[in-house]
Amino acid sequence: MTRSLQAFAYSRASALVSAQDGRLLGLETSSGLTPRGAEAHPHFFSGFLASPQAAARGLLAVADVAAARYHDHTLRPILDPVVTGNGDRLRFESFSGCNGVYARLDVLPDGLDGADTGHGTTNVDVNNPLREALSRLTGDDPLHLRVGPDELAVTTLAGAVVEKKVPLPDRWLRGFAEAQVATVGFDLRAELPAAEAVRFLRSLPRGSGGAARGVQWVVPAGRTLRPTTRPAPGAVCLPGPERLAALQRVLRQARSLRVYGPVADGLPTASAWEVVLPGMRLTLTLSPDASRGFSGEGGVLEALATEEAAADAELVSVLLAWEPRIDPADLADRSGLTTGRVRAALTRLGTAGRVGYDLADAAYFHRELPCDADRAERHNPRLTAARDLVSAGAVDLSGEPATVFSGERRYQVRDAGGALSCTCQWWTGHQGRRGPCKHALAVRMARRGAAVTAQTLSSTTGAIR
Repeated sequence: MTRSLQAFAYSRASALVSAQDGRLLGLETSSGLTPRGAEAHPHFFSGFLASPQAAARGLLAVADVAAARYHDHTLRPILDPVVTGNGDRLRFESFSGCNGVYARLDVLPDGLDGADTGHGTTNVDVNNPLREALSRLTGDDPLHLRVGPDELAVTTLAGAVVEKKVPLPDRWLRGFAEAQVATVGFDLRAELPAAEAVRFLRSLPRGSGGAARGVQWVVPAGRTLRPTTRPAPGAVCLPGPERLAALQRVLRQARSLRVYGPVADGLPTASAWEVVLPGMRLTLTLSPDASRGFSGEGGVLEALATEEAAADAELVSVLLAWEPRIDPADLADRSGLTTGRVRAALTRLGTAGRVGYDLADAAYFHRELPCDADRAERHNPRLTAARDLVSAGAVDLSGEPATVFSGERRYQVRDAGGALSCTCQWWTGHQGRRGPCKHALAVRMARRGAAVTAQTLSSTTGAIR
C-alpha cells in the first residue's frame, strides 16, 4: 500500500474551556486551501451554536469513525477530521481506518445560529482531552464555536505548535471519490420518525461477532424498518450493522432517520444512514461489505481513463466557487458542455477530493483537499496497469471480442451495448460491481486512441486534397 507522511501542524491544541457566558469550543486548523490560496491556519467560523449538545455529540461521532478500524485492525486510523466551510454551513468529514465507513456532520445555517461562515478546507485537531471534555458536556449552556485561530493566535508567536505526522494512505483520498460516485446513485428508501429511529438503531448488534459483521437487509414497514434475510423488493442493504455504532452518540437529539441506497438487485451494496439533528445532519455511508474499503470499488475508473474528462474537469474546476450546492445542469450552461460530460468531470474532480455529494440536497458540493490533484490517479493500480498494457501494444482490436495479452495469458473483452465484460478472474468474481478490470480499461483506452488517430488521419487527408 502506498503511503506518504503528512504533517498536521496546529498553533495549539483544540480545547473546550469554560467562559463567563458559557463554553468556548476552539477547533484548531492545519494548513488548508481557501479562495485566497493556501493558508497555514485558515479561519472558517466564530459564533454560537444553536444546539450545543447535538453539535458536540455529532463531532464526537465523526471522531469515533476516524479512530475506528472495523475490519483491518493493522491499519492506523486518521484521527483529524476534514472541515470545509461552504459559506453557509460547516462540514466535518472522516473515514474509518479500514476505509469502509465515511462519516459527515453537516452543520447547517440554523445550527450555526445564522453566523457567517468562511470558505475553504483543512483538517481540525480533535485530541483525546477534547473528546473527553465534549463527552462531559451537559445541559443547555451556550456553546461558542471557533474554527481556526482567533486574532490573538494570529498575531502572537508565544503559542506552542502542536504537530502530528500521520501516514496518509492513498486509499483515503480515493475513498472520498468512490463514496461520492456510490452515493450519487442512491435514492431515499425510508424515513423513520424520532422514536422509531431510536428503537431501530438501539436494536442493532454492536459486537464484532459473525452475526454483527454479516450483511443484513431491512425493508420499510410503515413507520419503521423490518429485518429480512433476503433482499426483497424495496429492501435496503445493511452491510455490517456494527459499523453504525457511532450513531448511538446522537440518539437523544435525533429527530428522524433517513436511509438511502440503490435499487436492490440481490447482491450486497453500499448504503447511507442519515440522522437528522436540530440544525444538523449526521450521515454514515457504509461500503458493501465490512471487509471492503471504498478505495477499491473502482467506480471512478471510467472517468479517469478518458482524456475528454480530464480536459472537461479543468474547465469545470474554474467554475467552482465553494458552493454548498453544485447543480450539473447549471454548470453545463456555464461551461458549454453536456450534463453528462459535466458529471464525468465532477467524478474526476472527486478523485482529487475537490467535490463531494450531499444526499439530503441531492447535489454536489465543493471542497479542496491539500493533496496532489493527480495523486489518486497516479496510484490507482488498475488504471496504471491498463495504461501499461496499451503502451506495450498488448491490445488487439482487430476482431470482436477484443483480445488483451497479459504475460502468458490472453483475455477476451466483449462489448454489449457499451458495457465491457472480460474473461479474467477479476471480472468473473465481481461482474463489474467493483468497476472495470484492467483489461476492459485497456480496451476502452485503445479504442479511444484509435478513434482519435482515425479522425486525425481523416482531417490530414482532407487537408492534402
